[in-house]
Amino acid sequence: MTLSVARRFGNIEESATFAVADMVKRLKAEGQPVWDLGGGDPDFDTAAPIIRAAEKAMEEGFTHYVASRGIPELRKAIARKLEDDNGLEYNPDRDIIVTPSAKHALYITLLTILDPEDEIVIPAPSWVSYEAIVNLIGATPRLVGLNFDDGYRITLEALERVASKKTKAILLNSPNNPTGRVMTKGESEVVAAFAREHDIFIISDEIYEKIRYDDRDHISLGAMDGCFDRTITINGFSKAFAMTGWRLGYLAGPAHVVSEAVKAQQHTVGCAGSFTQRAAVAALEAPPTIVTDMVEEYDRRRRIVAEALDVIPGIECPTPEGAFYVFPRVSGLGFDSSAAFSSWLIGEAGVAVTPGSAFGPGGDGHIRISYANSQQVLREAVERIGEAVARR
Repeated sequence: MTLSVARRFGNIEESATFAVADMVKRLKAEGQPVWDLGGGDPDFDTAAPIIRAAEKAMEEGFTHYVASRGIPELRKAIARKLEDDNGLEYNPDRDIIVTPSAKHALYITLLTILDPEDEIVIPAPSWVSYEAIVNLIGATPRLVGLNFDDGYRITLEALERVASKKTKAILLNSPNNPTGRVMTKGESEVVAAFAREHDIFIISDEIYEKIRYDDRDHISLGAMDGCFDRTITINGFSKAFAMTGWRLGYLAGPAHVVSEAVKAQQHTVGCAGSFTQRAAVAALEAPPTIVTDMVEEYDRRRRIVAEALDVIPGIECPTPEGAFYVFPRVSGLGFDSSAAFSSWLIGEAGVAVTPGSAFGPGGDGHIRISYANSQQVLREAVERIGEAVARR
C-alpha cells in the first residue's frame, strides 16, 4: 500500500524555471557545454557595501531571531523608499512585513486574502508561480490571456471576461516577467477602475521596478485614485540589488491585512534572516549607481539579444521595456509547441531556455530568454540558435 499525498498537488506542476536550472546543472555535471539562458538570477555580484554590512552584523553577533515583521531600521528604510519612489505612505510599525523572499511575501498575502471559494484575476503571460501558489491555497486563478500582436496590452474588456461575483483580487507584475512589458499609465487606470468597480484587492508585484529602459515610468498601483486601501505591494532585493541568494523581500499594505499576514509569517518561517536584513538596510542607503550601473548593462544586453533573434527567420523578438527577459515568438519555426522547440534547442544548440507555455495563456509559441548573463555568453548563445535554426 502506498500512502497518497494531498490532492492539492494534482494540478500543480514543478516550477519550469527551476526545472530548467536543474537540467542545466545536470548537463554541466556530465561534461556537456550548455549556454544557460533559462534563469532569472542576475550574474552580477552583490555590491561590496551590502556584503560588508552583513559581515559586520555577524561579527557583532546579530545572528538570532528577530521580530516577525522585520527589524525596525529596515522597516523604516522600506517606508522611506516607498514614499520617495512610489508615493506610498506606510507606517513602518503597522503596514510592512519583511519576508524571506518576495515569493514568500506573495504567498502569505494570497493566503491572507483568499478563501477557497474566491477567484483571483491574473493577466498572462505571467510568472510561473502565480497560478501554482493560488492553487496551493485552494482558491481559483482566472488567467486573462493577453495578445502578443497587441503588445500584451491590458484592457477592461479582457479583465471583465473573467470577472465574476467570486472575484476577490487581481494580481499584476510590472515590469513583467516574462514579456518585459512595462504597464502604461492608461493600463494602470484600467486596473484601478476594474478594482474599484468590483471592490477587490490589488496585488502589485514590483520586484523588477528598478529595471526599466528608455525613461519609462514605473507606476505603483497603490498610488492610483481609490486604490491605496485595497493594494498590497510586493517587492524585494533579489533583482535590483543582485541579492537572489539572500532571500529577502517585503510586503506593504493596509494594516488590517498586514496584521493577519504576520500570523502566516509567524507560523511558517517565523522571521526573515537577521544579518541579511542589516544588509538590506545598506542596500537601500547605498548610492543609486549600485543599481543604475547594472541597468545600463542590461540595456546593452537586451539590444544585443533582441536584435540578433529578430533577424532569424521564423522568430519575432520585440525589444523589452523592462526586467531582463526577452519573450520572442517562435511559432513561425513550425514546432508543435514551445516545449518541443526548447527541448530541440538544448539538443541541437546546447542553449537552455524556458518554454513559453510555462507562463500561461498567451505563452505557448514563445520562449523566455534571460539576458542576465555576460555579453559574450549572450552573443555565443544567440549565434548558436541562429545556426541551429538554419541547419534545420
